[in-house]
Amino acid sequence: MSDANDVEDAGFDGWLADAEEGAAYYLNCDNGHGSLPPRRVCPDCGSTDLEELALPDTGEIQTFTVTHVPTPAFEEDAPYATAIADFGPVRVTGQVVGLDPAAVETGLEVELEISVSETTGERVIGFRPR
Repeated sequence: MSDANDVEDAGFDGWLADAEEGAAYYLNCDNGHGSLPPRRVCPDCGSTDLEELALPDTGEIQTFTVTHVPTPAFEEDAPYATAIADFGPVRVTGQVVGLDPAAVETGLEVELEISVSETTGERVIGFRPR
């Protein structure tokens, strides 16, 4: 029997590892729809012909929220800002790092950065201001 801490999501964990090494990518179907892995089928049109393309270097924060009272899984990280950033073909959700949450604003240009949760030690998707 496996320990719950040993469980790995090969598709997402593999993507995190690639992103951590500066090789983040998205999946593009033959109809031009972008999505993030893991996927076997385009969520927009159902195409199974998916190609890995490099994620653009920068994105722009479209919306965000600041959490002051977190769940226990993020209690050491608070306060923190979670944002949705537009990277062109895809939107990515992540935690803004390297910036006071009060200074986060829409339109902020960011780079993808894989960071580590102070509470759990797990890797999380982060955005660092450019």
